Amino acid sequence: MGRIRPTYIKRVAIELVERYPKVFTADFETNKILVGKLTNVESIRMRNLIAGYVTRYWQNNQEN
Repeated sequence: MGRIRPTYIKRVAIELVERYPKVFTADFETNKILVGKLTNVESIRMRNLIAGYVTRYWQNNQEN
């Protein structure tokens, strides 16, 4: 079973992917840097959670 992510993590990640669709990739490290630049998230853990969901969301949308 996977982790259940909080709604605010999903909301921010989906908004970033919809706002900047050409910027994000399937690479977590790249997305982590981009989330740090595009948001004002102070916490490293929060940035990583958002970047992880962006990566997963982007990969799932590319398959469909």
